[in-house]
Amino acid sequence: MTTLDEVRLSDVTSSEASLRQFLHGLPAVDHVGAEARAAGLATRSIKTTAKQFAIDLAISMIDLTTLEGQDTPGKVRAMCSKAQRPDPSDPTVPPVAAVCVYPDLVATARAALGSSTVKVASVATGFPSGRTSLQVKQADTREAVADGADEVDMVIDRGAFLAGHYGQVFEEIAAVKEACGDAHLKVILETGELSTYDNVRRASWLVMLAGADVIKTSTGKVAPAATLPVTLVMLEAVRDFRDTTGRQIGVKPAGGIRATKDAIRYLVLVNETAGEDWLAPEWFRFGASSLLNDLLMQRQKMITGRYAGPDYFTLD
Repeated sequence: MTTLDEVRLSDVTSSEASLRQFLHGLPAVDHVGAEARAAGLATRSIKTTAKQFAIDLAISMIDLTTLEGQDTPGKVRAMCSKAQRPDPSDPTVPPVAAVCVYPDLVATARAALGSSTVKVASVATGFPSGRTSLQVKQADTREAVADGADEVDMVIDRGAFLAGHYGQVFEEIAAVKEACGDAHLKVILETGELSTYDNVRRASWLVMLAGADVIKTSTGKVAPAATLPVTLVMLEAVRDFRDTTGRQIGVKPAGGIRATKDAIRYLVLVNETAGEDWLAPEWFRFGASSLLNDLLMQRQKMITGRYAGPDYFTLD
């Protein structure tokens, strides 16, 4: 459990000195221990009934995503249809949590989803680099929210973070959070560029202190993307943050999670690290596209006893 003896959390401000004192006072991550713990949890097996529940839970946690230069309104509308009814032949399959698109396609997604429970998420703030002015980030966010975005996925300026400009990163997140209004802010750390688990822990605490509603591993554009050990460190951070502040923050691993067995490993990791309170779409998401079809294939196999094949479901 993180101890905060060196500096009281209530004393932390957006100043470089205050943030540096706090963030560098956090306990170092046991690199070997984190990887061993994640590897050990990945070997856990679950019973058939639990697997059925886990598959439906994982489907309900997906942010179905398309973030390509070739995205079209037609592609987004098709994705929104699949998000609401992942398997048209089986109405018992739950809808996904959200669709995630570029800001200029938010209005298209909003119109396609209507009053559906599926949220509209938008990558704003200079995705995927995050290297634009604060004014552009705020304008990008306001426009996405005005067009109907329920959630904004912001990427931090990793260059500023790695240079130790914690105050700059803090102020940008706080300003974007204000621009979000009632929309939730999911902040992407791009952990593949942070190099160390200690940096992942510091970045997690920094963005939570600045007002993030969800901390997210990756854009999916940088390798490595989501990994179990990195997600473990982030889950420990949100657990300790709630214990300290009383505020619960969500977690979203994104990028490279394609198979049902991997999704279940993440759910076990959540349960064993942060606890059952995080086993809900409000608090844990998968940033994925190809994962959904594998979950649907495995789900149908459990019901019918045979695989339908990858071409049975629409491509994402």
